[in-house]
Amino acid sequence: MLYVLVTPARNEAAFIEGTIRSVVAQTQCPLHWVIVSDGSTDGTDDIVRRYAAQNPWIELLRMPEHRDRQFAAKANAFNAGYARLRELNLDYHVIGNLDADLSFGPDHFAFLMSKFADNPRLGVAGTPFREGETTYDYRFTSVEHVSGACQLFRRECFEAIGGYVPIKAGGIDLVAVVSARMKGWETRTFTDRWVMHHRKMGSAGHSALGAFFKGGFHDYLMGVHPVWQFCRCFYQISRPPWILRGSLLLTGYCWAALKRVPRPVSDQFVEFRRHEQMLRLRNVLRWPWKTRAAGPLRRSPTC
Repeated sequence: MLYVLVTPARNEAAFIEGTIRSVVAQTQCPLHWVIVSDGSTDGTDDIVRRYAAQNPWIELLRMPEHRDRQFAAKANAFNAGYARLRELNLDYHVIGNLDADLSFGPDHFAFLMSKFADNPRLGVAGTPFREGETTYDYRFTSVEHVSGACQLFRRECFEAIGGYVPIKAGGIDLVAVVSARMKGWETRTFTDRWVMHHRKMGSAGHSALGAFFKGGFHDYLMGVHPVWQFCRCFYQISRPPWILRGSLLLTGYCWAALKRVPRPVSDQFVEFRRHEQMLRLRNVLRWPWKTRAAGPLRRSPTC
C-alpha cells in the first residue's frame, strides 16, 4: 500500500531533523511528504530544504508568518499540505499526519501499512508514543484511540469524515478518530511499535499544573461523560505522585461544566462518545471479577 505524509511544523529546528532522518530511513518510504512550515522563524525551513534536495519526494510548503498559536493553526497547516497533495493528483491509499518532533524505527510505516492491507475496515491507525519512559495507561485510553502525534488514515475514511476540522480549542485529532468510528470505520493503536515524542505534551505555552487544569477543561469541551471523568480522576488521585494532576483535571472539567462553556462538537458526537465511555467503564469494572475467575493475570504488552 502506498502512503503520503503531511507534517505541520512551526519553529521545529530543534527536533525536525530527527523526524526527517526517521522517515528517510524507512524500509517503505512515502510516495510524497509535504512539510508545511507554518510561519517558522528559526532554521526549520533550511533543514527541510537540505533534505528535500537529496530526496525529491520531500516537499517544503511555506506559509506566512503569524503569531497565532491556537490549535486551529495546526489543522489549517495540515489542510494546506493536503490541498497540495490533491494538486499533485497522486494515487495513494493512506494519508498520515506526522508531528515534527518524533523519531521511530525503520519499519514503522511498513508495519502500519501491513495492518491496513490486512483489514479493509481499518480507517485510522497508529502506535503509542513515549516521553522518556512514560506511556499511556490503556485502561483509560482505549486502543481504539489513535494519538495525533502520528495518525494514519485510509484515504476513503479521511474523505468520509471531511478531513481535519479546525477547532480553536484543540482536539482535531480526537474529533477525527471518533468521527471515523461514527462512520463505521475501525480505529486502532497497535502497541507492537511506538514512536518517541521529544517534546513533552502540553509544554508549549502552559505550566505543568496549568496544563492539567486545561486538560480537564478540554475534556468537558470534547464531551467526556461526567462519570467517566470522575472515575478517571479518582484513579489518578489515588496514585502518588498523580494526586495533584488528578485533582486539577477534575477541577478543570467541573469549572467548564459550571460555566456551561459551549462545546465545539455536535450533540451527536457527545452522545456517541459518552456511549463508548460507558461501555468501556462497564468492562473496566468487570475486569477484576474476570481476573479472579480466570486465575492470575498476565501483563499484556504495552509498547
